[in-house]
Amino acid sequence: MASPPHSPRRSVLHSVFSAQESRLSLPEAHASVTVPEGASRLRRFLAFVGPGYMVSVGYMDPGNWATDLAGGAQFGFTLLSVIMLSNLMAILLQSLAARLGIATGHDLAQACRAYFPRSVNILLWLACEVAIIACDLAEVIGTAIALQLLFGMPLLLGACLSALDAILLLLLMRLGFRWLEAFVMALLGLIAVCFGFQIAAASPPIAAVMKGFLPSPVILTNPQMLYIAIGIVGATVMPHNLYLHSSLVQTRTYARTSAGRREAIRWSTLDSTIALMLALFVNAGILIVAAAAFHTTGHQDVAEIQQAYTLISPLLGWGLPPPCLLLRCWLPGRIQP
Repeated sequence: MASPPHSPRRSVLHSVFSAQESRLSLPEAHASVTVPEGASRLRRFLAFVGPGYMVSVGYMDPGNWATDLAGGAQFGFTLLSVIMLSNLMAILLQSLAARLGIATGHDLAQACRAYFPRSVNILLWLACEVAIIACDLAEVIGTAIALQLLFGMPLLLGACLSALDAILLLLLMRLGFRWLEAFVMALLGLIAVCFGFQIAAASPPIAAVMKGFLPSPVILTNPQMLYIAIGIVGATVMPHNLYLHSSLVQTRTYARTSAGRREAIRWSTLDSTIALMLALFVNAGILIVAAAAFHTTGHQDVAEIQQAYTLISPLLGWGLPPPCLLLRCWLPGRIQP
């Protein structure tokens, strides 16, 4: 139940937030993206586009890919409903996080500090630290695996090179927050195009795909299917994204009035919804390709990216020379076969 306008609870929160006004969320980029005044609705919406795509990266990490591959290879299209429901949960939670950041001017971490007792905040901090470590491990290992598959690079060297991501992000932040958003959006667009081509090559049966989006009771009665379904939900709904989104939405220079905040909430919610629908397409695409390529061809044991990389081209009939061979072909004075 919402608190009345002048309740003690609301007054305490307002006084604590007022005392923290000097502590801006993400101060190096706070209100750094201009929203044009008097522009068309489309231009104003485009000014708010970006934070949703930054957040959607967390919904397309190696953990999602592994669980989607395993689910599609073992159980066909059945778990598409789990991907859809978990993504709808994510859309709701991210919209609430954006609303919090815009309405209060503080991110979720600052709100927790203002509202919860110190003991609870310490537990939340420890949980966040563990989540950061677990997430970073997945991203670093995923990058190392990708470099090994593409260029034959040792995993240890790939993991060390993945640390350069932090330097790249800092460089883009110095150029401006819009550069960072544009870089991330370009990569996400490339991923979506690649999976679009793979879905076209797999040619899955449309009726079976549509049926997979309908929840089935067999998911709850089959222990192995339920285990993978829980993994899909856990890899999709990412709590750290709630902290991030409530901060990123404050990078826009919207008017800090009731009308300005309402408009910012509307555009930010639309931005995150569209971005997470893209994440739904990618995650569903992984499962659809795995189901069409592996489940019906006797490769139900595929559960790792390395296995999928080795099998996907022969099964789909599409193949490209490895990047290292393409690089060798550009050596001056010779062209190797």
